[in-house]
Amino acid sequence: MTATELNAVTVDKVVDARGTSCPGPILAAKKGIVDVTVGGVMMVLATDTGTQRDLPAWSKKMGHEYLGAVEESGAWKLYVKRMR
Repeated sequence: MTATELNAVTVDKVVDARGTSCPGPILAAKKGIVDVTVGGVMMVLATDTGTQRDLPAWSKKMGHEYLGAVEESGAWKLYVKRMR
């Protein structure tokens, strides 16, 4: 998805993992996804650049769909759609 499309996505849960390093953002995502209904979208805010690599891998492993990321104000907004 493009940055414009991602910014237009309705987000059901925002997980703020800014300021944490690996594995902090993934642990925060794991805790946050349970609050999202199947088909809903979670946005993870992160400053650790490794999250751009780790979150897509975690999403695939858990059976969720990684939608993409947008860099904004020194942080990344990463989007995951809950699939199960």
